[in-house]
Amino acid sequence: MEIQLLEYSLFTDRLEKHILQQNQEISRLNDKSSLLEQRFSALEARHVKELQGLQREKQQLQDMLEIQRRLVTQLQGELGTSTHNSTLLQKQQAILTDTVQQLLAMVTHYNDIPTTPKEEPVIFRNCAEIFRSGLTENGVHSIRPPNSTRTVKVFCDMKTRGGGWTVLQHRRDGALDFHRGWRDYKMGFGDPSGEHWAGNDLIHLLTSSQEYSLQVQLKDDDGNEAYSHYDHFYIDAEDKNYSLHAQGFSGTAGRTSSLTHPGTQFSTKDRDNDRCSCKCAQMASGGWWFEACGPSNLNGIYYAGVSNVVRYNGIKWYYWKGTSLMATVTTMMVRPASF
Repeated sequence: MEIQLLEYSLFTDRLEKHILQQNQEISRLNDKSSLLEQRFSALEARHVKELQGLQREKQQLQDMLEIQRRLVTQLQGELGTSTHNSTLLQKQQAILTDTVQQLLAMVTHYNDIPTTPKEEPVIFRNCAEIFRSGLTENGVHSIRPPNSTRTVKVFCDMKTRGGGWTVLQHRRDGALDFHRGWRDYKMGFGDPSGEHWAGNDLIHLLTSSQEYSLQVQLKDDDGNEAYSHYDHFYIDAEDKNYSLHAQGFSGTAGRTSSLTHPGTQFSTKDRDNDRCSCKCAQMASGGWWFEACGPSNLNGIYYAGVSNVVRYNGIKWYYWKGTSLMATVTTMMVRPASF
């Protein structure tokens, strides 16, 4: 019995060891199974994400495909419209080609018809000729002086003493500076419709082409008006410093002429041709035929308003108002003596 008990005890020990080993194996297999389950879960989660990404990409591709289909449909429509327009343009081109051919034929026909020569535009030499043409209202006109190819604009006085006057100088409000140099007085300055000097070259071209008369119109600050008229007037060319020649005085602006003697040369602030060491153009201001500063200067400084102060550099017409003249309007104008 003891032997059997011993054997049973040994067998039992072996069974217990075997059971222990099996339990350990089961535990190991359980751990391995848990690890595999974790890896499977991780793989499953990753594949789910990848699948979701693929589904999103698929949807984006489907959206892009739909856009492309719409664009293709639109382009097909535009192509149809363009084809239609191209057909219309071809028809219009054919019509235009026929029209051009017809016009060319008409031009060829009219070129064969003899044409009458065009009348040359009338060129006036002075305002007197403009007046005789029937234009009898005051205004700015274009003239071409004798011995000149240049057309210039001048103001024509068509009302004073029968009209036909070409205005050479005009002052009325002092807006324009007349204290200028030789070149300005040579070429002229200002606006013919306002204050201006026509230019010594123009005055010479006009008055040396035939006999001219000169009219000087004056108006003082009190509204009094007067004039000086000269039956014969001209100035020399620049090589003689635009020397003044005026004869046959009459009028209401003084008992004698306020213009200097015949042969007096023109002076400006930068070219002194007077007979005074005092340089009259600098002292009296403006450009004028000063001689020894002389009894007149219509291009002096424009002083507005009444004043008892004697100003030697203002506008002056001595034998009408002496040195106290406060002129508000001055005008020098010429017309042919035979008018």
